[in-house]
Amino acid sequence: MVLLGSFINAVLIIIGGIVGRLFHNIPEKMKETAMAIIGLAVVLLGIQMGFESSNFVIIIISLVVGAVIGEWVDLETYFNRFGRWVESLLVREKKSGHSIAEGFVTASLIFVIGSMGILGALDSGLRNDHSVLITKGIIDGFIAILLASTLGIGVLLSAIPVFLYQGLIAIFAGFISTAVPQETLALFIQEITATGGVMIMAIGLNIAGLTKVRVANLLPALVVVTGIVIGMSLI
Repeated sequence: MVLLGSFINAVLIIIGGIVGRLFHNIPEKMKETAMAIIGLAVVLLGIQMGFESSNFVIIIISLVVGAVIGEWVDLETYFNRFGRWVESLLVREKKSGHSIAEGFVTASLIFVIGSMGILGALDSGLRNDHSVLITKGIIDGFIAILLASTLGIGVLLSAIPVFLYQGLIAIFAGFISTAVPQETLALFIQEITATGGVMIMAIGLNIAGLTKVRVANLLPALVVVTGIVIGMSLI
């Protein structure tokens, strides 16, 4: 089953989110400290991912162009509108001080961006090996516990884009492997991981309350870096 790994990953996020909600009555000071620590840990993950790049010019160009496109389209607004729409169907978690939209957007960006999701989905599609995605799911589950305990039930909804994103890669993995040379594929994974790492850093700083970067508006950078890598392979 090609989608098994993606399905398990999504289920583990949901389980982690539910467990996190069971521990939502944590003292406010403890929550603030926990969020700051989570934020700093996410920043560290982003830094580690950023150093995967072999050409930082690609990252800079991708992020600047992607940010311009993202701000023009204002993807952050669409993400939040979806979260608020779901929020209108449920109950806003006023006690936590966080909306469903905030939890959904933050968790989705953390769980979707990264090399493990791409590599794991490719393994699922090409070799029917789901070990990487299951490992990612375990990590995501623990992160979901921490995020849901502070950001609320919106974290559970992030399982939807994770499943769709990784599932589509797994389904089209056969086509990707035959259409894209191995060197180009390796460079793509390397540079998209590094570009995503900068976004992860921004998310971590947001979680820690140090900045307020509209990270969703940086997502077009992933498309831009894909175009740059394809262009380089054709030269």
